[in-house]
Amino acid sequence: MAKISLDRFQLQFISHQNEKMSYLNGIREALAGECKWIQLRMKGATDEEVRPIAQKVKEWCKEQNATFLIDDRVQLVKELQVDGVHLGKNDMPIAEARKILGDDFIIGGTANTFEDVKAHYEAGADYIGCGPFRFTTTKEKLSPILGLEGYREIIQKMKAENIDIPIVAIGGITKEDIPDIMKTGVNGIALSGCILNAKDPAAETHDIMEMMREFR
Repeated sequence: MAKISLDRFQLQFISHQNEKMSYLNGIREALAGECKWIQLRMKGATDEEVRPIAQKVKEWCKEQNATFLIDDRVQLVKELQVDGVHLGKNDMPIAEARKILGDDFIIGGTANTFEDVKAHYEAGADYIGCGPFRFTTTKEKLSPILGLEGYREIIQKMKAENIDIPIVAIGGITKEDIPDIMKTGVNGIALSGCILNAKDPAAETHDIMEMMREFR
């Protein structure tokens, strides 16, 4: 399986769009802020709509030495030869995606409970997007909120069962939340609105990257 270098992958930017930012503009800002891990998430779009955006992002990520994942679209990941895929709870099963993609692609999976984490680990995932930390408007079907205690409990159970897989916290996280979340034992943070809604998204990304270095 593809190995995640935690020094590089403490911050994942998940694309979204709002009144002032398109998918591409948001990703460009995150890359300008030195984020090295980008996920293109365009729920509801067709592959035809996603393909040209993904091709442009692939080009930018290559220039910036950043890792590029696409949400959900396993076949498109294989076709475009990007770095990997992130699979939600209602997307293709991780074991099936691994059969299609082989061991050279990164596969991440969404989890809300320790049981989810264990299942993804056993199915061959490379990392877990675990959440939500709190309520977020970027997700339509939200799982139960975890909060700090939820992360602590999951990390504790992982240690008890010797499950070693990177955990990335996600869901409504703000810059102010990051130190307390990282102290629970998670390996990284995934952000979307926190960056997109900032006055200067590139500068906000840079500040967060600097903050994350304290937890390496």
